[in-house]
Amino acid sequence: MPQDLSNHRKTYQKQELLESTCPENPLELFRNWFINADESETVHEANAMTVSSIGLDGFPKNRVVLLKKYTWEGFIFYTNYNSEKGKAIAANNNICLSFFWAGLEQQIIIKGSAEKLAENLSDGYFESRPDGSKLGALASNQSEVVASREVLDKQLSEEEKKHTNKEILRPKHWGGFLVKPISIEFWQGRPNRMHDRIRYTLQKDFSWKLERLQP
Repeated sequence: MPQDLSNHRKTYQKQELLESTCPENPLELFRNWFINADESETVHEANAMTVSSIGLDGFPKNRVVLLKKYTWEGFIFYTNYNSEKGKAIAANNNICLSFFWAGLEQQIIIKGSAEKLAENLSDGYFESRPDGSKLGALASNQSEVVASREVLDKQLSEEEKKHTNKEILRPKHWGGFLVKPISIEFWQGRPNRMHDRIRYTLQKDFSWKLERLQP
C-alpha cells in the first residue's frame, strides 16, 4: 500500500561538533561518544552497529551485529566464518561499520579492512559466553537454508546432549574479526539540515587528517 512520507521531518538541535573540540585521534572521539551513548537513557544498545559488505553475488548487504571490543587498533566483532557475512569478508575484506544513535542525533561511519582475530583471542571470548550461546554457535549452520524451526531446535538439542557435563570448545569456523579503520566520519544532527560532518582519514605516516564535509 503506497504511503507518502515526504512530510515526516524532525528538527536536529541537541548538540554540535566543532573542529576545536576534536582530538587528533578519532579513536579518542569514538570512545567519548560511545561512553556517552552507553550511559544515555535514550540509547538501548550502544554497541549495536551495522556491518556492510559486498556479497559473493556482487550486491552490498547490511546487517546489525554487536561490537564486542574497541582498541586503538580497531573494532572487534564475532561471527561464523562460514556465514554469508564471513564468506563475503573472506572474498573482499573492505567493509563499513556504522552506528546510529537516534536519541543523540549522532552517527559514526567507519571504513576499514577486516582481518581474522588471533585464535587465542577468539578462544578467550568464546569461553566467556553463556553455555546457551556456545551451543547455538555449534548448532547453527549460519545463513544456510533450513527446512523448519523444528530442525533448528533438534540441532540445538543434539548439541546439548553431546556436551552434557563436557567443556564446550570454540568451533574453528567461529571467531572474531578486527576491523582496522582507514576513515571515520562523525555526524551530528544540526538545525536546517546543516549537519556537522567531521571525517578523519588515515595517512601514510599513520597520522589522521581531519576535514569538515558539507551536509
